[in-house]
Amino acid sequence: MATAIMDGTTMTRTAATALAPVLRGVPAAVNIWRSHSAVPGRHPSRSVAIAHLAVLKHELGDLKRVRRIVKVLGMVNSDPAFTQQPAVVNGYSDLMVAVFGERGKHARSAVGMATLPNGIPVEVEVIVEIDPVR
Repeated sequence: MATAIMDGTTMTRTAATALAPVLRGVPAAVNIWRSHSAVPGRHPSRSVAIAHLAVLKHELGDLKRVRRIVKVLGMVNSDPAFTQQPAVVNGYSDLMVAVFGERGKHARSAVGMATLPNGIPVEVEVIVEIDPVR
């Protein structure tokens, strides 16, 4: 897990982190998108969203400091014939909107990868605009 919180030029900060899903305490490791169904893929990307929320809460102390989710990059470990990467990453995006409402709506890219580190099914990077500490 990589986490960076850096000072910006304005009165905001930006957090960027990339995480992989963890299932039962162990990093998930499979290419499950060999079929043409994105249904199982929403769960690992949602797991990543939950992990991101935990990192943000830990680093910021309060999720109310999240001004908005700026950009999401979802990388899906998938077979070349699979074309539903955006549907897989919806599990992540939908949770961010459920948690933050309008502030959770974001720009997004969802791409297929021939492989990801350690065979994980999905990796997500997020850029978050945060309010300064008061």
